[in-house]
Amino acid sequence: MIQRAGKMLTSYDVVILGGGMVGLSLAYQLIEKGITSNIAIIDKEQSLGKHSSGRNSGVLHAGIYYKPNTLKARVCVDGAKRLGEWIQERDLPFKRCGKIIVPTKQHLDSQLDELLKRGQANGAKVELMDEDGLRQAAPEVKSASGRALWSPNTAVVKPLKVVQRLQQELTALGVRFLLGETTWEHIQKSQQISLKSGEQIYYGHLFNCSGLQADHIAHQFGIGETYSLMPFKGFYWQIKSTCQIQPSINIYPVPDLAVPFLGVHFTPSAEEQPTVSIGPTATPAWGREHYKGLKGVEAGMAMRNAGILAKQYLLNRNNFRRYVHEQAFLSLPPLILRAAQELIPSITARDIEPSPKNAIRSQLFNHRTHRLEDDFLCLPGPHSTHVLNAISPAFTGSFALADLILERSAM
Repeated sequence: MIQRAGKMLTSYDVVILGGGMVGLSLAYQLIEKGITSNIAIIDKEQSLGKHSSGRNSGVLHAGIYYKPNTLKARVCVDGAKRLGEWIQERDLPFKRCGKIIVPTKQHLDSQLDELLKRGQANGAKVELMDEDGLRQAAPEVKSASGRALWSPNTAVVKPLKVVQRLQQELTALGVRFLLGETTWEHIQKSQQISLKSGEQIYYGHLFNCSGLQADHIAHQFGIGETYSLMPFKGFYWQIKSTCQIQPSINIYPVPDLAVPFLGVHFTPSAEEQPTVSIGPTATPAWGREHYKGLKGVEAGMAMRNAGILAKQYLLNRNNFRRYVHEQAFLSLPPLILRAAQELIPSITARDIEPSPKNAIRSQLFNHRTHRLEDDFLCLPGPHSTHVLNAISPAFTGSFALADLILERSAM
């Protein structure tokens, strides 16, 4: 650290933009592998976990949904195992409660066989369940065909506690956290970032792991300009504590595999006295942080994305009309109740209430192919790597995803 002409100059082997789960896991793996501990993590918030990493459902996915050989498939099973062991070693909340996936309509039954094949190809433990097995495991759940898919290794955790513990351990290992850095400047043709405080930071390599801001930051480096964020809002409801129905396992519908959303599902939390959430929805958001009301609306983004969504609907690319008809408006109470009742018919409006939890999914749109991206993207830049579309299962697979990012960055 050098003081020069009133400016502080600092140098790091690695600078990570974004203190979410992917950025934290990268720092952790850099140290674990003995590559470097001379790391700085820059985040715009005063505390970590304010966005996707601290707001997700907490499900550690088993690796069933993803097409074999995709990046998602490559990191999910190994990542879930490693993260689960790390969490349990630290005695953080962890509940291996399993997951049941059921078809809500008869024509979706064949998708169970496809999901079984995908899960087995990805190395997940998964098996088909007949009507008797489903009745024993979850008597309140309805399957349109009588069959279901059972994933015993699906678990739930407390995401914010994981983020906070990683930050604590990284701080103890010498990683510097620069929080509340809402504005900074990347100095072109120089491996340098200038902070609002006047501090100049030099880096050997920079990782852009900024989630909801990742496309915007990548564009500042001249990277990924054919991609832009199309955020979707995830609203949750929850089962009231007075309700007799309190599922102890995850209950999911068979998803539409043509769109990157899993549908409304039931998820018990990791507490001893769990709260069972219902959701999330996949409602279009009109800003990177458009969590509630008009706060966070970005007019330019809203107009651009509304036009894209309208065109996607008219042309029905990727079965987009089905998404609109079945998922886009699930934030409306009667519709989310109907979706919940497709899984548990005995749930009534008196049994559920809005949850304070909501989230934004950092979904990426490819303007060249005119499609939503369904896999992680890891794009190289000058002395930098840009992690885009870090959607589910990025939290689950974070340790393994960090390894893959480092491998592609030749670190």
